[in-house]
Amino acid sequence: MGIADKAQNKAEDLGGKAKEAAGSATGNKDLENEGKADQVKSAVKDAGEKVKDAASSIKDKLT
Repeated sequence: MGIADKAQNKAEDLGGKAKEAAGSATGNKDLENEGKADQVKSAVKDAGEKVKDAASSIKDKLT
Protein backbone atom coordinates (compact mmCIF):
# COMPACT_ATOMS: atom_id res chain seq x y z
CA MET A 1 0.00 0.00 0.00
CA GLY A 2 1.47 3.30 -1.02
CA ILE A 3 1.91 6.17 1.38
CA ALA A 4 -0.35 8.36 -0.77
CA ASP A 5 -3.13 5.74 -0.64
CA LYS A 6 -2.80 5.44 3.13
CA ALA A 7 -2.95 9.21 3.55
CA GLN A 8 -5.95 9.54 1.26
CA ASN A 9 -7.84 6.76 3.05
CA LYS A 10 -7.02 8.25 6.45
CA ALA A 11 -8.18 11.69 5.29
CA GLU A 12 -11.45 10.20 4.03
CA ASP A 13 -11.91 8.41 7.35
CA LEU A 14 -11.26 11.56 9.37
CA GLY A 15 -13.54 13.59 7.12
CA GLY A 16 -16.26 11.00 7.65
CA LYS A 17 -15.83 11.20 11.41
CA ALA A 18 -16.09 14.99 11.25
CA LYS A 19 -19.26 14.80 9.14
CA GLU A 20 -20.75 12.24 11.49
CA ALA A 21 -19.97 14.40 14.53
CA ALA A 22 -21.32 17.55 12.88
CA GLY A 23 -24.49 15.77 11.82
CA SER A 24 -24.96 14.34 15.29
CA ALA A 25 -24.39 17.72 16.95
CA THR A 26 -26.87 19.51 14.67
CA GLY A 27 -29.43 16.73 14.45
CA ASN A 28 -28.78 16.36 10.71
CA LYS A 29 -29.22 12.62 10.15
CA ASP A 30 -28.33 12.85 6.45
CA LEU A 31 -24.93 14.40 7.22
CA GLU A 32 -24.37 11.91 10.03
CA ASN A 33 -25.12 8.98 7.72
CA GLU A 34 -22.94 10.45 4.97
CA GLY A 35 -20.07 10.58 7.45
CA LYS A 36 -20.60 6.97 8.42
CA ALA A 37 -20.66 5.98 4.74
CA ASP A 38 -17.37 7.79 4.13
CA GLN A 39 -15.80 5.84 6.98
CA VAL A 40 -17.03 2.54 5.56
CA LYS A 41 -15.69 3.40 2.09
CA SER A 42 -12.33 4.20 3.63
CA ALA A 43 -12.25 0.90 5.50
CA VAL A 44 -13.15 -1.04 2.34
CA LYS A 45 -10.36 0.70 0.39
CA ASP A 46 -7.90 -0.12 3.18
CA ALA A 47 -8.93 -3.78 3.07
CA GLY A 48 -8.52 -3.87 -0.71
CA GLU A 49 -5.05 -2.38 -0.46
CA LYS A 50 -4.07 -4.95 2.17
CA VAL A 51 -5.23 -7.76 -0.11
CA LYS A 52 -3.15 -6.35 -2.96
CA ASP A 53 -0.13 -6.08 -0.65
CA ALA A 54 -0.56 -9.68 0.49
CA ALA A 55 -0.92 -10.92 -3.09
CA SER A 56 2.19 -9.03 -4.10
CA SER A 57 4.10 -10.50 -1.18
CA ILE A 58 3.05 -14.03 -2.12
CA LYS A 59 4.00 -13.39 -5.74
CA ASP A 60 7.44 -12.14 -4.67
CA LYS A 61 8.01 -15.25 -2.57
CA LEU A 62 7.10 -17.52 -5.46
CA THR A 63 9.49 -15.90 -7.90
